[in-house]
Amino acid sequence: MDIQINNETFEVDVEGDTPLLWVIRDNLGMTGTKYGCGLAQCGACSVMIDGQIVRSCVTPVEAAAGKKIMTIEAIEADDVGKQLVEAWVRHQVPQCGYCQSGQVMAATALLKQTPNPSEEEIHAAMINLCRCGTYNAISAAIHEVAGVEVKND
Repeated sequence: MDIQINNETFEVDVEGDTPLLWVIRDNLGMTGTKYGCGLAQCGACSVMIDGQIVRSCVTPVEAAAGKKIMTIEAIEADDVGKQLVEAWVRHQVPQCGYCQSGQVMAATALLKQTPNPSEEEIHAAMINLCRCGTYNAISAAIHEVAGVEVKND
């Protein structure tokens, strides 16, 4: 089966129900997308398929065939993704860093769909878990890229 990841086509010899995460990591060696929970709860495995954020740990590879998949490895080739990575660094978002590839992917998908999100839209979109609790820094980085002023009450 052929799959397109980061604008490159790969032929993979796997069962159609193999989770996309394992194909990305094990078959193709792109280890930026992380395994977290395996239950689509934490978001460490988030990738974009045709611009929509998905949890690759529960997405069968056959569901992604014929679609455009973007992983964290190509995020800086995207203008919004590049701006977010730069904001992530400025705001010193990562602590342990394990969840950050999924966080950046989710933030990129949000800002590509909603360039100037409200606080409520940010909270609704940014549901990935972070054990280190970097949510305020994540929010600040998203606000910066979106050009939204943060209200300090």
